[in-house]
Amino acid sequence: MVTVGNRGGHPNRSKWYHNYGYGNLRDYGLADKKAAAEQLADRHAYIDVNKVGIHGHSGGGFMSTAAMLVYPDFFKVAVSSAGNHENNIYNRWWSEKHHGVMERVSPKGDTTFVYQIEKNPDLAKNLKGHLLLVTGDVDNNVHPAGTIRMANALIQANKRFDFILLPGQRHGFGNMTEYFFWRMGDYFVRHLLEDTSTPPVDMLEIQRERAQRR
Repeated sequence: MVTVGNRGGHPNRSKWYHNYGYGNLRDYGLADKKAAAEQLADRHAYIDVNKVGIHGHSGGGFMSTAAMLVYPDFFKVAVSSAGNHENNIYNRWWSEKHHGVMERVSPKGDTTFVYQIEKNPDLAKNLKGHLLLVTGDVDNNVHPAGTIRMANALIQANKRFDFILLPGQRHGFGNMTEYFFWRMGDYFVRHLLEDTSTPPVDMLEIQRERAQRR
């Protein structure tokens, strides 16, 4: 597992580094993540570049699904949780700041402002791999409608995908965080390690840990 500090990331690096993603809020980090995986595979024989998975939460949920749709032949599996897949229904104070608003002046001199960030549902037809969408039904940060709209677009494109709705959970998934963690692990085991054995219906890992804490 690796974490990539792609261009457009932490502002402590430099203004240029941070501003790299300005105006391209969906796709700016994907090329760097792909390049990092390719370079690591060239360096280490035990890395199979044909089995690349990606996970992200919140903005990362948005980006991990985008990875599957922008580079569908490279990223094979994604678990995307609480993603703001449509930023036009997310918090404008965040996305306007990091994406920008375009000023447009008509021939008559009237000024309007154009605000449009590329949306994941627009690329639903590109899905080739395995995608798991997860959201809490009372997310207090990224509205669950973002994930539901993504699911709707995939259905309209006749794509197979997986979806988990966590009842009563906000943005951090609260007391269902551990359940989500193991479901994510199961998903990567099945689709990256290709372990097709049927796991037991009981979440034995959680039960074991809870028994040890008592």
